[in-house]
This record gives sequence, structure tokens and C-alpha cells, in this order.
Amino acid sequence: MLRIGVFRENIKIALGSIRTQLLRTILTIVIIAIGITALVGILTVVTAIDYNLTSSFASMGSNTFNINQYKNTLRGDGGNEIEKINPIITYTEAKAFKEKYSFPATQTSLSFTATANAEVKFENQKTDPEISVLGVDEYYLTNSGLEVTQGRTFTVFDISNNVYSCIVGSDFASKGLLKDINPIGKTLSIRGAKFKVIGVLKEKGSTFGNSRDLRVMIPIQVARSLFSQPNINYSLSTMIQKTELLDAAIDNAIITMRQIRKLNPVEEDNFGISRSDDLLNRIASITDVLGASAWIMGIITILGSSIALMNIMIVSVTERTREIGVRKALGAKKSTIAWQFFIETLTIGQLGGVIGIIFGILIGYGICIAAKWDFVIPWGAMIAAFITSFIVALVSGLYPAIKASRLDPIEALRYE
Repeated sequence: MLRIGVFRENIKIALGSIRTQLLRTILTIVIIAIGITALVGILTVVTAIDYNLTSSFASMGSNTFNINQYKNTLRGDGGNEIEKINPIITYTEAKAFKEKYSFPATQTSLSFTATANAEVKFENQKTDPEISVLGVDEYYLTNSGLEVTQGRTFTVFDISNNVYSCIVGSDFASKGLLKDINPIGKTLSIRGAKFKVIGVLKEKGSTFGNSRDLRVMIPIQVARSLFSQPNINYSLSTMIQKTELLDAAIDNAIITMRQIRKLNPVEEDNFGISRSDDLLNRIASITDVLGASAWIMGIITILGSSIALMNIMIVSVTERTREIGVRKALGAKKSTIAWQFFIETLTIGQLGGVIGIIFGILIGYGICIAAKWDFVIPWGAMIAAFITSFIVALVSGLYPAIKASRLDPIEALRYE
């Protein structure tokens, strides 16, 4: 009980001392808070980026791969950059691949982006010209990890018979043309063609400000007849039922695509294959780098904060030398004096940490709102900031507390 009483008394003295040096304390708290705000703010944004990018592609699973056109850069003689642009994947090539690729337990979808700025009409209403229209087949939704919350997906009958039906993004039903009504069965107009809504996609949110819920999917042949611009680039996506066979399936896909493009054995691939798990690993590596950068920036700032806090506490010890002498003359132990100053430092450090965490999260939240990202509570960043502010206070307060406890009471009482 005696120790608890002494501890409580130390807390009272420490808080009283903080109040008597209010301006200095506030400045110190602000310095610490700036460092913690920088750390938490950046980590909050990194967490949001990681969540939004991962959620965009994680639904595809780890058992899919895509075949697309890609552009790579090779180093030429003399250090000049030689650009090699792969040819687009034409409809003929994409269709040939889908027909010839016969690896067991796989399904291949064929799709293309018809336009990214379509205007969609419903009765006497219309959207801004910002709607993406995709031409897809019956496997596209499954291979892309998309879900339908209302209605149904495309069937083989819809695709093979070029039925004028469509599946719309969630924004159409939640806040767009079809808000407050049952969207299934309603008729939308795109480029003068009438499409019956058969399904509504599950909400996907935005990635870097681009909404994934403002899109319409229609059968691929119907899309090709409506959007007949030259040089359309098609995409192929293949899903395999057994993940352990993914490598073999990709090898077989490369051979098939090389045969379609009539590449001889010494020629390099002029198309790109991307695995869904590779994409997730790249995202993880990018966010790891961003997180490490955040820590480096935060630690540099916090190092300055800890030095400032230590200097202020040393000045405080010097200014209160006589007070320390009086307390020692009255029987205060070295540990009691040390604890008094140590508690002061911890209190200031934790106040700075709490304020920094609050402002860091608010800044991160503001950035997420501005970028139209989903906000994720950064528990890891909060715990890291709390521990960091505690360590800063611990390190900064150790030397001043030891210095105060070692003061000679007689010399301290003589101090003016």
C-alpha cells in the first residue's frame, strides 16, 4: 500500500509540474505529435492502398491467369532504349486460343472493353458519358471473381444466341438510373440498342478514383457489332480447378498461343501472361516498400522529437534542483525522485502519441475520401505509434530521471 501511495503521489507531482510549465509542455507534445502524425498518416494511407488493391484482385483467386498484350523495353547497343511493342490480341487469335486450348479442368473467357465513355439511357433519364461497356462471354464473371447480387449471370444460350441482355454495376441499382426500383427486367439503351437487365453486380468500390461499379456487360458478339472500331485488343482469362496444375496449364497456354501466332522456336513470346497470385505478390511488395519508407520518415521525425523531449526534461531537472534537494532532505529516495521525472516524461510522450494518432488517422481518412478509396482502420499503425511514443518517452526520460535522482541534497539546497 505504501508503494502505491508513493506512486500516486509521484503522479500528482508530475501532473502538477506539467501544469506549471504548460507552454513548454504543449510545445513538446506538439513536436512528438508531429512525428507520430507523419508515421500514422502514411501507414494509414499505405494500409488503404494495400486493402483496395488486394480486394480488387484477390477475388480472382490464385488459380487464374490472363493473356494480354504488353509492352516491354529492351536495352540496345550504346545504351539506347529500343521499344518493342507486342501486337494486340485480335478476335481471331483470341477465339482460336479458346477453341484450341484443351488443358484439363480449365475454362477460358474472352472479353474486351468496348468503350469507357458510353451514355446509358433509361426511359427519360440518362447517365453522363462515363460508363464502361464490356463485351464478355459466359465464363467472364466466374473467372474475374465477380458476383451477382440480383438476377443471374450470362448463360451459354445468352452468348451463343446474341441475346440483347446486360448485367450492370451496383451503382445503377443503388444510386443511378435504376435506384428505388427493381432493376431486373428493365430496359436500358446503349447506342440506340435496347438491353434487358438480367443481373446486378456486387459492389466493388473504386480503385485510384476509377469506379468499378459504373459498368455494363453485354454479350461479346453484340458488343462487337455495336462497337466496331479498329484495333480492338481482346483479353483471355483462364481458370483451372486445381491450383497445383496452374504452372502446367500456363506452360500449355504459352505453347498454344505461340502456335496461333506462328512463332518459331528462337523467337520470344510477343504476348504477356500474368498470374493472379503474381499480381497480389507485386502489390504486397509495393506496399511493403511504402510501409518501410513510412517508418524511415517517421523515425527521423520521432528522433528529433525524442531529442527535444530529453532536452526539455534536462532543463526541467536543472530548474527544479532546489525542489529536488528539499524532497531528498525530507527523506525521498533516489527511486522516488527518478520515478517523478520518469512519469512526467511518459505522460508528455503518451499525450503526444495520442494526439499524433488522432491527427494521423484523420489525415489518412481525408486522403482516402479524396481518392475515393475504402477507408480501413489502421490498427497496426495505431499499435505501432503507441509503442513508438512509449519507447520515445522511455529513452528520453531515462537520462533526466537518473540525473535528478543522483543530485546531492546538500548541493541541491544551495542551488539558486
